Amino acid sequence: MKRTWIVAGVVAALALSGCARKTALEPAPGQDLPPVPYGASEPPSSTELLELDPQAAPQRSTELRRRSEEREDDPFDIPPE
Repeated sequence: MKRTWIVAGVVAALALSGCARKTALEPAPGQDLPPVPYGASEPPSSTELLELDPQAAPQRSTELRRRSEEREDDPFDIPPE
């Protein structure tokens, strides 16, 4: 019984050791990096390629309403039958 726990512990330690490995990002074999943008002198780095543009991830507005406002009429708000 103790032997199976030891083996399970070793397997878990080996599995977890691979999780923290950090290496430089490189394209997959057979793939190229995206072309250099027009007007740029050098290709963007991997961190620049991973950044989202503002339209892909807009800022969330968490401002609460300060007073009640009338809702506009919704033509698609049909009562259930």
